Amino acid sequence: MNIYRWKYEIDERSFPNNTLDNQENLESIYGISFTPSKCETISLTFLSNGVMVCPTRVLFFGNSKNETERNYIYHLSAKTQFAGMATHAIIINLFRYLSNKYLSDFEMKDESGYWETADENVLRENFKAYDALLDNFTLSLQTFPVKKGETMFSYFERLLKHINKLKKS
Repeated sequence: MNIYRWKYEIDERSFPNNTLDNQENLESIYGISFTPSKCETISLTFLSNGVMVCPTRVLFFGNSKNETERNYIYHLSAKTQFAGMATHAIIINLFRYLSNKYLSDFEMKDESGYWETADENVLRENFKAYDALLDNFTLSLQTFPVKKGETMFSYFERLLKHINKLKKS
């Protein structure tokens, strides 16, 4: 992480007795979390039984009695779009390496398609499409302002009607 000057935080460094537990224990989290510039935090963090978890979600949902909420602790996510293509590729390649070498039952969902294809052209095209979408949305907000006293729901309803009207023209 020092190579890229990303901020990082190390949790517990080694499992008790350097071995995995059979039981899930939410008391300690092992691993590292790092935050690339203009990116959400990426966690490579585990419980003592070796299962990957999201530290923040363990905090919020770890003691939930609701099974759906409780399962959130096992789903990690991070928005990388604003960090750019190069950073996104570094993160995906890191997870690809770790998955092949150390992780079992690991699944990645990557909206850019780079995880699945390892094709930089696919990555570039999808980043371009997302950037264009954001640019168009920003332009819409700037050229189609909220009316005084209008709720956000009413505004977006009016904006969508306007967009649909333009599509029919």
